[in-house]
Amino acid sequence: MFRISKDSPAYYLTSVAKDRLPVFRTTELNTVACAALDEARRSAAFLLFAYVLMPDHIHTIVGSELKPSRVLQYINGIISRRVIDFLRDNGHELSLQKLRHNDRGRGYRHSLWDHHPNAKLLTTEDLLMQKVNYVHQNPVRAGLVTSAEDYRWSSVRIWQRRRSSVSANRPACKCEDEMSGYRFMS
Repeated sequence: MFRISKDSPAYYLTSVAKDRLPVFRTTELNTVACAALDEARRSAAFLLFAYVLMPDHIHTIVGSELKPSRVLQYINGIISRRVIDFLRDNGHELSLQKLRHNDRGRGYRHSLWDHHPNAKLLTTEDLLMQKVNYVHQNPVRAGLVTSAEDYRWSSVRIWQRRRSSVSANRPACKCEDEMSGYRFMS
Protein backbone atom coordinates (compact mmCIF):
# COMPACT_ATOMS: atom_id res chain seq x y z
CA MET A 1 0.00 0.00 0.00
CA PHE A 2 1.29 3.46 -0.89
CA ARG A 3 0.82 6.15 1.74
CA ILE A 4 0.95 9.62 0.22
CA SER A 5 2.40 12.32 2.47
CA LYS A 6 5.03 15.03 2.58
CA ASP A 7 7.57 12.34 3.41
CA SER A 8 6.30 9.98 0.72
CA PRO A 9 4.92 12.10 -2.13
CA ALA A 10 3.77 11.12 -5.57
CA TYR A 11 5.03 13.09 -8.55
CA TYR A 12 3.09 14.49 -11.48
CA LEU A 13 5.48 14.49 -14.45
CA THR A 14 5.03 15.97 -17.90
CA SER A 15 7.33 15.60 -20.88
CA VAL A 16 6.69 17.43 -24.15
CA ALA A 17 7.90 16.27 -27.57
CA LYS A 18 10.55 18.38 -29.28
CA ASP A 19 8.94 21.40 -30.95
CA ARG A 20 5.56 19.94 -29.90
CA LEU A 21 5.76 17.49 -32.80
CA PRO A 22 2.81 15.06 -32.81
CA VAL A 23 5.07 12.03 -32.46
CA PHE A 24 2.49 9.81 -30.78
CA ARG A 25 -0.30 9.76 -33.34
CA THR A 26 0.02 6.22 -34.70
CA THR A 27 -0.88 2.96 -33.03
CA GLU A 28 2.61 1.62 -33.75
CA LEU A 29 4.45 4.49 -32.04
CA ASN A 30 2.01 4.57 -29.14
CA THR A 31 2.52 0.83 -28.64
CA VAL A 32 6.30 1.33 -28.67
CA ALA A 33 5.99 4.21 -26.18
CA CYS A 34 3.73 2.24 -23.83
CA ALA A 35 6.08 -0.76 -23.87
CA ALA A 36 8.96 1.63 -23.15
CA LEU A 37 7.03 3.23 -20.27
CA ASP A 38 6.55 -0.23 -18.76
CA GLU A 39 10.24 -0.98 -19.30
CA ALA A 40 11.16 2.27 -17.53
CA ARG A 41 8.80 1.43 -14.65
CA ARG A 42 10.39 -1.98 -14.18
CA SER A 43 13.97 -0.70 -14.63
CA ALA A 44 13.67 2.14 -12.12
CA ALA A 45 11.25 0.27 -9.82
CA PHE A 46 8.78 3.16 -9.57
CA LEU A 47 5.03 2.89 -9.11
CA LEU A 48 2.99 4.17 -12.03
CA PHE A 49 -0.32 5.47 -10.70
CA ALA A 50 -1.71 7.12 -13.84
CA TYR A 51 -0.64 8.07 -17.34
CA VAL A 52 -1.86 9.50 -20.61
CA LEU A 53 0.04 9.49 -23.87
CA MET A 54 -1.06 12.46 -25.97
CA PRO A 55 0.05 13.16 -29.57
CA ASP A 56 2.78 15.57 -28.46
CA HIS A 57 3.34 14.89 -24.74
CA ILE A 58 2.99 12.42 -21.90
CA HIS A 59 1.69 12.88 -18.36
CA THR A 60 2.56 10.37 -15.66
CA ILE A 61 1.89 10.19 -11.95
CA VAL A 62 4.48 8.10 -10.15
CA GLY A 63 5.59 7.08 -6.70
CA SER A 64 9.28 6.45 -6.14
CA GLU A 65 12.11 6.77 -3.68
CA LEU A 66 14.10 8.21 -6.58
CA LYS A 67 14.15 11.93 -7.24
CA PRO A 68 11.63 12.99 -9.91
CA SER A 69 14.49 14.04 -12.21
CA ARG A 70 15.87 10.49 -12.06
CA VAL A 71 12.46 8.95 -12.79
CA LEU A 72 12.14 11.32 -15.77
CA GLN A 73 15.55 10.18 -16.99
CA TYR A 74 14.27 6.62 -17.09
CA ILE A 75 10.92 7.48 -18.68
CA ASN A 76 12.25 9.96 -21.25
CA GLY A 77 15.44 8.04 -21.98
CA ILE A 78 13.86 4.66 -22.60
CA ILE A 79 10.87 6.02 -24.55
CA SER A 80 13.20 8.18 -26.65
CA ARG A 81 15.58 5.32 -27.41
CA ARG A 82 12.77 2.92 -28.39
CA VAL A 83 10.90 5.48 -30.52
CA ILE A 84 14.02 6.67 -32.36
CA ASP A 85 15.10 3.05 -32.95
CA PHE A 86 11.61 2.28 -34.31
CA LEU A 87 11.74 5.26 -36.67
CA ARG A 88 15.23 4.32 -37.86
CA ASP A 89 14.44 0.60 -38.26
CA ASN A 90 11.28 1.35 -40.23
CA GLY A 91 12.74 3.94 -42.60
CA HIS A 92 10.99 7.04 -41.25
CA GLU A 93 13.78 9.39 -42.32
CA LEU A 94 11.56 12.48 -42.53
CA SER A 95 10.46 12.00 -38.92
CA LEU A 96 14.06 11.49 -37.82
CA GLN A 97 15.08 14.71 -39.58
CA LYS A 98 12.50 16.60 -37.51
CA LEU A 99 14.06 15.19 -34.32
CA ARG A 100 17.63 15.88 -35.42
CA HIS A 101 19.89 18.29 -33.52
CA ASN A 102 23.55 19.20 -33.51
CA ASP A 103 25.73 16.62 -31.79
CA ARG A 104 26.20 17.83 -28.23
CA GLY A 105 29.12 15.55 -27.50
CA ARG A 106 27.00 12.76 -26.06
CA GLY A 107 27.01 10.57 -29.16
CA TYR A 108 23.39 10.97 -30.18
CA ARG A 109 21.93 13.00 -33.03
CA HIS A 110 18.21 13.00 -32.24
CA SER A 111 16.06 14.28 -29.39
CA LEU A 112 12.51 13.19 -28.85
CA TRP A 113 11.82 15.53 -25.93
CA ASP A 114 11.92 19.21 -25.17
CA HIS A 115 14.50 19.55 -22.41
CA HIS A 116 12.24 21.40 -19.97
CA PRO A 117 10.23 18.67 -18.26
CA ASN A 118 7.72 19.55 -15.60
CA ALA A 119 7.58 17.83 -12.18
CA LYS A 120 5.11 18.65 -9.42
CA LEU A 121 5.02 17.23 -5.91
CA LEU A 122 1.73 15.65 -4.78
CA THR A 123 1.55 15.31 -1.00
CA THR A 124 -2.13 14.65 -0.35
CA GLU A 125 -4.72 12.30 -1.73
CA ASP A 126 -6.79 15.32 -2.84
CA LEU A 127 -3.89 16.62 -4.94
CA LEU A 128 -3.26 13.15 -6.32
CA MET A 129 -6.90 12.71 -7.36
CA GLN A 130 -7.00 16.20 -8.89
CA LYS A 131 -4.05 15.32 -11.13
CA VAL A 132 -5.38 11.82 -11.93
CA ASN A 133 -8.62 13.40 -13.15
CA TYR A 134 -6.71 16.05 -15.10
CA VAL A 135 -4.56 13.38 -16.76
CA HIS A 136 -7.55 11.24 -17.71
CA GLN A 137 -9.60 14.15 -19.06
CA ASN A 138 -6.72 15.46 -21.20
CA PRO A 139 -7.81 13.62 -24.40
CA VAL A 140 -11.37 14.96 -23.97
CA ARG A 141 -10.16 18.54 -23.53
CA ALA A 142 -7.96 18.11 -26.62
CA GLY A 143 -10.96 16.95 -28.67
CA LEU A 144 -9.50 13.49 -29.36
CA VAL A 145 -12.49 11.65 -27.84
CA THR A 146 -15.82 12.60 -26.30
CA SER A 147 -15.38 10.29 -23.31
CA ALA A 148 -12.12 9.64 -21.45
CA GLU A 149 -12.87 5.89 -21.38
CA ASP A 150 -12.67 5.81 -25.18
CA TYR A 151 -9.03 6.91 -25.27
CA ARG A 152 -6.85 3.83 -25.41
CA TRP A 153 -3.55 5.45 -24.39
CA SER A 154 -4.52 6.24 -20.81
CA SER A 155 -4.92 4.52 -17.45
CA VAL A 156 -8.53 5.72 -17.03
CA ARG A 157 -10.02 2.23 -17.51
CA ILE A 158 -7.95 0.89 -14.64
CA TRP A 159 -9.15 3.65 -12.32
CA GLN A 160 -12.72 2.83 -13.32
CA ARG A 161 -12.01 -0.91 -13.05
CA ARG A 162 -13.14 -1.73 -16.56
CA ARG A 163 -11.89 -2.11 -20.07
CA SER A 164 -13.12 0.03 -22.94
CA SER A 165 -14.41 -1.53 -26.14
CA VAL A 166 -11.91 0.73 -27.92
CA SER A 167 -9.01 -1.13 -26.32
CA ALA A 168 -10.37 -4.50 -27.49
CA ASN A 169 -10.43 -5.64 -23.85
CA ARG A 170 -6.68 -5.39 -23.44
CA PRO A 171 -4.63 -2.66 -21.82
CA ALA A 172 -2.59 -0.32 -23.99
CA CYS A 173 0.34 -0.61 -21.59
CA LYS A 174 1.37 -3.86 -19.94
CA CYS A 175 1.79 -2.00 -16.66
CA GLU A 176 -1.99 -1.49 -16.43
CA ASP A 177 -2.48 -5.03 -15.14
CA GLU A 178 -0.21 -4.29 -12.17
CA MET A 179 -1.74 -0.83 -11.65
CA SER A 180 -5.15 -2.35 -10.91
CA GLY A 181 -3.83 -3.66 -7.59
CA TYR A 182 -2.69 -0.30 -6.17
CA ARG A 183 -4.25 1.05 -2.99
CA PHE A 184 -3.75 4.51 -1.48
CA MET A 185 -3.85 5.91 2.01
CA SER A 186 -3.31 9.51 3.02
